[in-house]
Amino acid sequence: MKGRTIILDTLGDTEAAALVVDGQLEDLLIDVDVDDAPRVGTIYRAIADRPVKGQGGMFLKTPDGSAFLRQIRGLAPGQPILVQVTGYAEEGKAIPVTAKLLFKSRYAIVTPDAPGLNVSRSIRDEPERDRLLEIAHDAMAGAAHGLILRSSCAGVEAEPVAEDIEAMLSLADTVMSDDSTEMETLSEGDGPHVLAWREWAEKAGVVTDPGGFETYGVLDALDALAQEHVSLPGGASMYVEPTRALVAVDVNTGNDASLAAGIKANMACARALPRVLRLKGLGGQITLDLAPMPKKDRRPFETALRAAFRNDDVETALVGWTPLGHYELQRKRMRAPLAAILS
Repeated sequence: MKGRTIILDTLGDTEAAALVVDGQLEDLLIDVDVDDAPRVGTIYRAIADRPVKGQGGMFLKTPDGSAFLRQIRGLAPGQPILVQVTGYAEEGKAIPVTAKLLFKSRYAIVTPDAPGLNVSRSIRDEPERDRLLEIAHDAMAGAAHGLILRSSCAGVEAEPVAEDIEAMLSLADTVMSDDSTEMETLSEGDGPHVLAWREWAEKAGVVTDPGGFETYGVLDALDALAQEHVSLPGGASMYVEPTRALVAVDVNTGNDASLAAGIKANMACARALPRVLRLKGLGGQITLDLAPMPKKDRRPFETALRAAFRNDDVETALVGWTPLGHYELQRKRMRAPLAAILS
């Protein structure tokens, strides 16, 4: 099955969306249990609770429990503050939030704390950039907020782009002008079906019929993802094992006994790793126990790893090598772990 297909379905009673590219599951969005954790993008009016000395942070009280705001100054306990959920909170830990609110849709991102009109740098055609800036100027006339037009705007007619800008501008005005001081949820984050429309903007077929996950092999892919073993090209494999402290990735060469077996397996790991981590919903500290390879091959491996993560939508820092020869990454926890959702 060639091409891109977006499948909007459910897992039991839980809303979910899948992106299948050339027959392979490329991305998966599953709704969180909102009784246990808020969706990413949820906006609160939170109340400052207690500062964390030495870290420049503050614990906050929200309708969904304790939240933690990093690098904040001038905020005293008891004061209200608008914050937005930025990631998934592990059990027993505070919800990660930021005071820099973003109102994001398919074509537009309204930025209250960053005035100015901007077009995605991936749109390089100057006439197209000028056209989009004209649309932005008209839609944002007199607005105090900033705006970023996303790469998905390229080649899109003016009307849907303007409508998207106006919708996000209206939401931003409503939230930012609310002058109450009580703790409250002001805006819920988007669910999987809306996120699929918002983030998977490239041309694709869309399947909304019930049972689409079974028809397109998504359920079989989920069964495979539940396993720690991940097959790689050339007979190599890796085991992706999440622990409480970190995610361990062990790369094996399989039956390949050639001198280049190690670098081949490690390069296959580099290309596959972003997709596997994304589908499994894994983040935090990630340690790669790579197959043996000469030190001269480390740079090509790093280049391949950096290229693989360049198009991934989850912020990931490539930290580097440890004295024992492991490679470490730090990945933002944007999603709930798949194992926790399916358990």
